[in-house]
Amino acid sequence: MLRSFRLGNHRSFRDEQELLLMPAMPGDERPAVPVAAIYGANASGKSNLLDGLYSMKSLVEGYWSHFHKSHFRLGSEDGRRPSTYVVELLLDDVRYTYGFRIESAGADGRVLEEWLYTYPEKRRRVVFERQAGGVRFGSTTTELKGKFAVLEELIQPNALLLSVCDRLQLGPLDPVYRWFTQELRVWLRNQQWEPLEVQRRVTEFVDMDAENHERLIALLRAADTGITGMVLRQEEGSNYRSVRLQHGEGAELFSLFDESAGTNNWLGLLPTVLAVLDNGWTFVVDEIDTSLHPKLVAELIGLFREQDINRRGAQLIFTTHDTSLLGTMLGDNVLDRDQIWFVGKNADGVSELYPLTDFKPRKDQNTERRYLAGGYGAVPVLGDFAEAALRR
Repeated sequence: MLRSFRLGNHRSFRDEQELLLMPAMPGDERPAVPVAAIYGANASGKSNLLDGLYSMKSLVEGYWSHFHKSHFRLGSEDGRRPSTYVVELLLDDVRYTYGFRIESAGADGRVLEEWLYTYPEKRRRVVFERQAGGVRFGSTTTELKGKFAVLEELIQPNALLLSVCDRLQLGPLDPVYRWFTQELRVWLRNQQWEPLEVQRRVTEFVDMDAENHERLIALLRAADTGITGMVLRQEEGSNYRSVRLQHGEGAELFSLFDESAGTNNWLGLLPTVLAVLDNGWTFVVDEIDTSLHPKLVAELIGLFREQDINRRGAQLIFTTHDTSLLGTMLGDNVLDRDQIWFVGKNADGVSELYPLTDFKPRKDQNTERRYLAGGYGAVPVLGDFAEAALRR
C-alpha cells in the first residue's frame, strides 16, 4: 500500500517539486486512503507526477532509458539537474521508506544516493544506504552480509541496488522490490485502448481463472453497453485468440474493432481493476475518464471505496478533468475530502501539488462549483480565444 510519493530536485524534502501524501483523515482507522484523484489544468503537471512514479518503477525494474522523460529540465543549462524519488509503503503491516537521487540518463547517468529504511515498532532501522563511497548495510541484516557483498559487486553506477536484488534471496529488500515489479500498475496517457491490446489483457485475465470470464461479462452488462456475452475464439491459422462480443439476443458476434472507444476503454480497464482489487495492489491511471461516462467512473471509484469489495486494501490513484466527481450530482459523495488533490504551476514552471484539505472545506460546501470558479487554483487562466483566432 502506497502512503506517500515524493518527487523533487533536491536532497532536502523541504524543497520537493511534488508531494503526494495519502494517509486517511483523523478518525479514519485506515493507514492510507483507497482513492486519490488529481485535478489540474492542461500542462499543469498532473501527468508528470504519474510519469515520475512510472519512472521510479521502471528504474527498479532495470529500464534506465525510461528516466529521461521525467527529470526536471527547467532552470538547468544542461538538463542534468539531479532528481529525487521517494515512496513510503505499508507492506504486510510494516512501513518502509525507499528512495534514490539520480542524475541524467543513458550510459553516462548515475545514481548519486539510494536508501531503504524500515520502521518496526515505529523506530527507523537502516536496511541500506548508498552514496558515492559505497553501500552501508544496517545491523539488522548481518546474516546476509555475504550476499550483500556479492550484490555490491553487481551494482553499476547507472543501476539501482534494488533493481538487481532479484538475483539473490534478500529478505529485507524483497517486499519493496516485489511491490514495484508486481503490485504497482501504472497506465499513462499514451497507453491507448487499442483493440489488440484490450484483447491481450482480456485473454490473459480469463486464462488466470475461468471465473473471470463471467466477471467481465457481468461488468459489461452493468455498464449498459448492450453486451450480453463474450467468446474467446481461436483464429484459424494463427496462435492467438480473438475476443468476440454478443449484443442482445442476436447470434452475430462483434470484434473489438466494431466496438466504441468507450467499450474498449471499459473492457481494457476491467482486468487490471479486478486483479488489483483481488490482490490488494495499487493502480495508477492517467486520465481515467477518457471515453467513459462520469457515472461509469464513479462506479469504478466506488469499487475501491467499498470495504466489502476492496477487502485487501487496494488503491486507485488517477488524474481527471471530470468535475462531476467532486460533487453529489452522481449521488452520494464520490470522493471524500481527503481523496482530492490539485496541481498548479508556479512562475518558474514547477508543479505544486496540494490537497483539498488545505482549504478546510465544510461538509456542505459545493466543491465542484468552487473549483471551477478558481477557489482552489489548478484551473486554466484563459485568454481571448476570438482575438487569438483572427487572421492578422
